[in-house]
Amino acid sequence: MQAVGITTQQEVFIVSKERKFRINEILILEDEALHFPRGEVIETLSYNRFIPMGLDKSLVDHQVIQTLENIGYNVNADEINLAKLRLYEEASHPIRTGCAVRLPRFEEVRDLLVKSTPEEAMLLGEIRGTESLSSSITSDLLDQVVLMEQGSLRSQQGVPFLFDIRTMQQYPHVGVFGGSGSGKSFGLRVMLEELMKLRIPTIVFDPHFEMDFSQTAAGMEERNPGYTNRFVKVQVGQEVGIQFTDLSTRDLTGLLTAAGGGLSESMVNVVQMVHKKRDSYTSFSDRINNLVQALEEGKQGLEKQLRNDHLTPTEVQRIRDLQKLLNQYSTLPLSSVKGIDWRLKRLEAVGLFQQDIRSIITGLEQGKLVVVQGSTWVLQVFATYVIGALYSRRRAFKDARMNGEEGEFFPPFVIVTDEAHNFAPKAIESPTKSILKEIAQEGRKYGAFLFLATQRPTLLDETITAQLNTKFVFRTVRGTDIATLREETDLTPEEGKRLPYLRSGDTFISSAVFGRTIFIRIRCAHTTSPHLANPFDELQVVANEKNEKIIQALRSQLPLFDTDLLQAVAQINQSFGLNWDIARLKSELNRLDQEGFIKKHQTPFAVRYDIP
Repeated sequence: MQAVGITTQQEVFIVSKERKFRINEILILEDEALHFPRGEVIETLSYNRFIPMGLDKSLVDHQVIQTLENIGYNVNADEINLAKLRLYEEASHPIRTGCAVRLPRFEEVRDLLVKSTPEEAMLLGEIRGTESLSSSITSDLLDQVVLMEQGSLRSQQGVPFLFDIRTMQQYPHVGVFGGSGSGKSFGLRVMLEELMKLRIPTIVFDPHFEMDFSQTAAGMEERNPGYTNRFVKVQVGQEVGIQFTDLSTRDLTGLLTAAGGGLSESMVNVVQMVHKKRDSYTSFSDRINNLVQALEEGKQGLEKQLRNDHLTPTEVQRIRDLQKLLNQYSTLPLSSVKGIDWRLKRLEAVGLFQQDIRSIITGLEQGKLVVVQGSTWVLQVFATYVIGALYSRRRAFKDARMNGEEGEFFPPFVIVTDEAHNFAPKAIESPTKSILKEIAQEGRKYGAFLFLATQRPTLLDETITAQLNTKFVFRTVRGTDIATLREETDLTPEEGKRLPYLRSGDTFISSAVFGRTIFIRIRCAHTTSPHLANPFDELQVVANEKNEKIIQALRSQLPLFDTDLLQAVAQINQSFGLNWDIARLKSELNRLDQEGFIKKHQTPFAVRYDIP
């Protein structure tokens, strides 16, 4: 292998007749004057006698071809392997043309690939293009991961990728981007397993109900350390909720905004005037509901009701209370009060005010991963409250320490969410986005960090995207998303062209820690999602179970004549809890006949169904 063509301080072409180059592999240029610079293969190409030189302009030009001929390559007969090598560090002058190129030993490139140890870092996968280093990798990095290739498991062949979470103190927050089927959710699962391994307190907002870590993946029985005691799974409205009495007027305004879109100024005014400190849900909702009635009746309507001589003392007192309420809040628009009333009832309907967040706080204090599940809009509402509450606890502790006081300890923690563009949408203000933006900009100082995953980085708030110092970029097809990622990362034009064609589980990592883009394959997860089963397999299983149930119901009835169907359907419905009529039974009998489970005979007197 040697350098050919015109070289620069950043890039050089290399050629070989014996060896095919691998994309992303590391090579060393034996240019002593530049202290043997290192580089990464960013583009490869092979020519042979069946492909005339010069037809493809992507990698070679006239100068490269001329150089090949001058140093003895027969461009019309030999198979020639070419590669473009990008240097890791800019050279002080161009590389010497013709200098030899060789594969490195692991100790020569360890500083480029490994920044921590497997025990202290997140072990996420294998660095692509490092297979040639397998013979010289040190023992502490051998057999660390298992990967899935072409549907089967394989052992580690290259250098494992270690993400040192301690560096987030300097370079905070992580973004995970990729289209449907790219491996984004799978990669997020692996990251959460590693956070559990390191006992990092983490709260996960799971709108897809898939972040369960109790089931071991096939083939991972020996490597699964056991996550059952390291995570807690709760659902909004059942195990967790919001303690209404703890809400400030500002908190309540944020919740109501998230519950039904933005609040008008008059709606905000309603909350600020009607809500009182330490209000319970019952007291506040009753006050709002009574105010709606008072505004609907009006001053004259209430006075007319008082003139009724048949009212009980209780009814009289209730009307006087409505009059008092009307006098106090007569300036509030009825439509705005109704809007607040509707949002309150919507939140109550999902059980949001029936629980508190003590189980979340306890889980984080124990160093566990807390999975919060619910529909997307419910999670948006709940996240507005719980993230603010947790962040306030952490800030209060850190501020107390800064002032020399003994505050109540609350641990640093990580916030993780899928479909992050729903929580922090671009160009749309929302309470959830406000708190996430605050953490994105200031959370590093207090020990609060973000892991945000989304299929649509273009729809994620730009301020937050800019604060994600490490980005995992899986397969992305949409041009606008690729353009956004190119702007927010150091992906080269060549890497950008590869994004639509990446295999599921392959990802580019643009990290400020490494100072460059790294291409890796995510390791096989130790656990599996409860939704991993193929839905078409599920359909077949259900169909088989249905056939077995019907045949079992009919077995005691066969042979069966169509004149006996009324009696047969009554017995089948009673025995198996069905609700069939004769038409449904005949339809099922005809289907089973077509599929060969029973046999239909046409006799001169009636149709007979029998065992085939």
